[in-house]
Amino acid sequence: MKEQKEVTLDRDLGLWSALALVIGTIIGAGVFVRQSAVLDDAGSTSMALFAWLAGGILTITAGLTIAEIASQMPETGGLYVYMERIYGKLWGFLSGWMQIIIYGPAMIASLGAYLAILLSDFFGFPSKYNAILAIGTIVLVGILNLFSNRYGATFAIITTICKLVPVAALIIFGLFFGNESAFGQSLVHVHQSAGNFGVAILATLFAFDGWILVANLGGEIKNPRKLLPQAITFGILAVLAIYLLVSYGVYRSVPAEQIHRLGTSAIPYIANQAFGEVGGKILSIGIIISIVGCMNGKIMTFPRIMYAMAKRGQLPFSKTLSYLHPKSHTPIFSTVAELLIVTVMIIFSNADRLSELCIFTVYCFYVMAFVGVFLLRKRNPDQHRVFSTPLFPITPILAIGGSLFVIVSEIMSDLPGVLTSFIFVAVGIPVFYYETKKYRESQAAAAKEESLDNEN
Repeated sequence: MKEQKEVTLDRDLGLWSALALVIGTIIGAGVFVRQSAVLDDAGSTSMALFAWLAGGILTITAGLTIAEIASQMPETGGLYVYMERIYGKLWGFLSGWMQIIIYGPAMIASLGAYLAILLSDFFGFPSKYNAILAIGTIVLVGILNLFSNRYGATFAIITTICKLVPVAALIIFGLFFGNESAFGQSLVHVHQSAGNFGVAILATLFAFDGWILVANLGGEIKNPRKLLPQAITFGILAVLAIYLLVSYGVYRSVPAEQIHRLGTSAIPYIANQAFGEVGGKILSIGIIISIVGCMNGKIMTFPRIMYAMAKRGQLPFSKTLSYLHPKSHTPIFSTVAELLIVTVMIIFSNADRLSELCIFTVYCFYVMAFVGVFLLRKRNPDQHRVFSTPLFPITPILAIGGSLFVIVSEIMSDLPGVLTSFIFVAVGIPVFYYETKKYRESQAAAAKEESLDNEN
């Protein structure tokens, strides 16, 4: 164990790597598969575009608010560390527990499931092999992340560049060759049941999800107090611009009613119509790479939360999960454990449904973190801040208000699902107290043994 104590995470990630991780982790399947869902909830293309804008503004205010906290706590663990420092160990544990047991694995599993569908369509595989394809691709990306973080970061940069190809193609075709009006189209058949703008914003947040995950790598970023806020801020702004242009291009390319009927197949349909069968295939490859890149970012970051919690002795098998490989300096057992949870979800559960429940729970913790900015300023009024939230206190107030609006909308829309998500979080409470007690007892026993050795 002496050798293990000397092993630490390497600070190898610069601004471009961190920026690529933010953009690459956010842009995955969401912008390609959520167009119909956002449109259905908003009821018209105008309101759908406004929902994308509102979701982006909410994400930017959230990112700018969290960036101030990140600049003060540039450590591996992200939201888990912030919640612990601001509200105490129990709340920190629950935020981490939610991310490593349900939220993170569900997000990775849903990406794998959608990727398997695209691969099956692309290569003509029978759908019965989708689960094997999903698990296989996730394992391959996971193996990449068992090596030095430089490999995962390099892969993130490559996939981020590649995923911009389908994004650019959709934008250019919609802007210059689309024949529909991107504003004013209403969904006649579902208009009466649509119009839940809060739920429409929530649907966009699936696509914006992942912006905070780079904070989990705070202990591996060069000069994190400066670069971490920059990566979060500029990354979210870039993604917002891309999403608005993609959505505008989609609504210009296909009538709203047809987007509603096509559902998640809307983007592949546009690709084939715009660029022919070969062009559609090329665009599909770009989307596949986009999802793989997003998956890589999540597999790279979520095990870091598990590692940070294990270092504090808060999880079962903490000694194993807190192990860093002496050469690659990566938390290999935490990565493997996360992949095992993902595999179980793919086999036994509906990962998409779990993702919907968990995004709500994440925003409950986000709201607490946003309030934490006020608490930190009150506790440390004279502390020098490398990064301060612009337009304070307006920005964090907008982040809090927007998040509460979405949370209330989801409660009114799906109360049983909300209660289910709270149950998942509540299960972590007895785990926390049991593991904390066991860790304290082991520490006390170790201290007593050391004292006896010194006496002898």
